[in-house]
Amino acid sequence: MSNIFTVIFYQPILNLLVFLYNTVSFQDLGIAIILLTVLIKLILWPLGQQSIKSQKALQDLQPKIEELKKKYADNKVELSRATMDMYKENKVNPFSSCLPLLIQLPFLFAVYRVFSDGLNNKLDLVYSFISRPAVINSLSFGFLDLSKPNIYLAVLAGVAQFLQAKMMMTKQPAVKTAGSKDEGMAAIMNKQMLYFMPAITIFIGISLPGGLTLYWFVITALTALQQLFVFRKKGNKLDGTNSKTAIEGEIIK
Repeated sequence: MSNIFTVIFYQPILNLLVFLYNTVSFQDLGIAIILLTVLIKLILWPLGQQSIKSQKALQDLQPKIEELKKKYADNKVELSRATMDMYKENKVNPFSSCLPLLIQLPFLFAVYRVFSDGLNNKLDLVYSFISRPAVINSLSFGFLDLSKPNIYLAVLAGVAQFLQAKMMMTKQPAVKTAGSKDEGMAAIMNKQMLYFMPAITIFIGISLPGGLTLYWFVITALTALQQLFVFRKKGNKLDGTNSKTAIEGEIIK
């Protein structure tokens, strides 16, 4: 099983990084990592877009689901039936946001392994048709050693994580119902995760090689941009020319 993972995921990502390092990045590891991240994001773009749409649809329905929980507080069977009916009516699959993320996990784990193993320790896995450097210089942009943990990159990754989560939360529409002011448990947990996940990102990031933290920061920033693209596209379909201003206003909040 380990050999299959190496051949299908680990080795291609390592070789793509080495190729980028040797060619278009002018042997700057930081530039190579950024280009690798962009390419991986483009490959996984359809999956990411589907996941974002599903998460957004579920969050849009959350106020109505909370109303159902209050209405059927003493009847769990009826609550389950009413909830599933609401999903069907709005053509939302509650599990559709998880599947694209699960498909992306092998790619993300492969990137983690590539950086955590140390690039110079695995150069024997470089394909014969790709020029193999004698050594990969971990010094990037002339001052940043990506082989060592870097607290600044960890903080940037945490900030990007916060902005991405904040953007998703601020897209929830206001619902003018009798119980809409009362936050349910799910809403409280979402607010806690808004701050908890960035804190965890920083905590983990300060112990990882800087190259991996740089990847983490760039992939999170690109995901946030993809969310903005999806929200703006959806807003244009619903609201016409005024949607762009509305979305930007929500992000500023």
